[in-house]
Amino acid sequence: MSVITFTFYLFALATVAGGLFTVIARNPVHSVLWLILSFLSSAGLFVLLGAEFVALLLVIVYVGAVAVLFLFVVMMLDVDFAELRAEMAKYMPLALLIGVVILMQLGLAFGVWGYSEGYQERLAAPAVVEVQNTAALGLLIYDNYILLFQLAGLILLVAMIGAIVLTLRHRVDVKRQNVLQQMYRDPKKALEMRDVKPGQGL
Repeated sequence: MSVITFTFYLFALATVAGGLFTVIARNPVHSVLWLILSFLSSAGLFVLLGAEFVALLLVIVYVGAVAVLFLFVVMMLDVDFAELRAEMAKYMPLALLIGVVILMQLGLAFGVWGYSEGYQERLAAPAVVEVQNTAALGLLIYDNYILLFQLAGLILLVAMIGAIVLTLRHRVDVKRQNVLQQMYRDPKKALEMRDVKPGQGL
């Protein structure tokens, strides 16, 4: 067994085990940690396939943002796990039925699995890649699809500004700092000199 094959089986088993323990773990914090393990193992599989950009994207977006956000939310919320498990037990028959249907679909898919002609020659002599995956993707995005890429960024910017404007609420009873009023104030009007005599107040 070669090193690549051993690494593939290691990442594959870690991905399956992480996904399984994500579902069956009793503690939600442990479920999120198993989910992070599954994401990292999937990123390792993408690296073995030569898709290092997708692997880094998976690590940065899902592990670095989504899974950590899940972890913070689960750790900060005061969740009654006993009541949550009691609520989940009511839906267990439906979940088992859905699981059986999915397993049957997977069995049907693997039953008709087949290889195309000449796959052994393609595996024996892989194609020589002159440009790395990330560089080729960058050339494709910023050369052929630069207009669509910029339009997608503009749409996301408009959506972000729209979400901020729609959720912004100005309350009258909240004191806010007016920076322009502070900058433009006249010291002659803001200060007043008073002659305070001894023994008297203002």
